[in-house]
Amino acid sequence: MNSTISVPERFDFSFHKSFTEQYNQILENNKGGLITLDFSKVLYLDSAALGMVVLLKKRAKANGCDVEIASAKGTALEVLEIANFDKMVTIRKG
Repeated sequence: MNSTISVPERFDFSFHKSFTEQYNQILENNKGGLITLDFSKVLYLDSAALGMVVLLKKRAKANGCDVEIASAKGTALEVLEIANFDKMVTIRKG
């Protein structure tokens, strides 16, 4: 089953609790499938956000799920590319 998490304009530690709750709920209810992170609104992300995506990827993989980032653009896309996230998850540019 495919699920989407909408990421806010500012993706930083302040979104940690909500992000973790959302993906834990998805992982509890689904074995296998795809989790899409909707980056269409993201203008800013920091190292905490990158860490949250890495943790999601690890937990999803253990649950038989895959993770992708959709609609990444601008500075957010540049940060993802500089951090080599395109080698870890599929990034669909916006």
